[in-house]
Amino acid sequence: MNILQINASARREGAHSTRLAHAVVDRLKAAHPDARATLRDLAVTPHPMLDEVALAALFTPADRRTPEQAARAALDDALIAEIQAHDTLVIGVPMYNFGIPVQLKNWIDAIARAGVTFRYTAAGPEGLLKGKKVYLALARGGRYRDTDKDAQVPYLKTVLGFLGMTDLSFIYAEGLNMGPEAAAQGFARAEADIAAAFA
Repeated sequence: MNILQINASARREGAHSTRLAHAVVDRLKAAHPDARATLRDLAVTPHPMLDEVALAALFTPADRRTPEQAARAALDDALIAEIQAHDTLVIGVPMYNFGIPVQLKNWIDAIARAGVTFRYTAAGPEGLLKGKKVYLALARGGRYRDTDKDAQVPYLKTVLGFLGMTDLSFIYAEGLNMGPEAAAQGFARAEADIAAAFA
């Protein structure tokens, strides 16, 4: 098992979503002692946003790119190669203003590449990152699970599924900003979700 852990919090230290992601990785390592884990912390090494240079590089054949375009495309190439080399993903996802962090959006924009991680066919789009197990560790200050205010889960299901990753397990820690008792309950619920994911 090759595990890729993505920490998407803007915080380098003390992030609740990172705590949950570590807990999932620890459970995976306990179940698979020979597993290898790679950590990509998007707060420590943020990926650049999809900008004009990146778009120009994507629409220019590799042998005709400018040095600037080639350097920018190489950054995305590295993330794509990384996810292709791992069969299990653990993604720590805090909720910022009802959405995912910009750090995670930049990562998704980097790995979503036509002809490489998805393709269009006569039958419709086909995701090419198949056969991967994905655990999503969600940390929220309030409680949004299974409500119409949860914009994260539908988006993540859609975009990851589009790329071929459909085996998803969601771990929720909610109510973390609603006082100590609510936070304790939120982490207890997350532990129950982790146990259920590995049952």
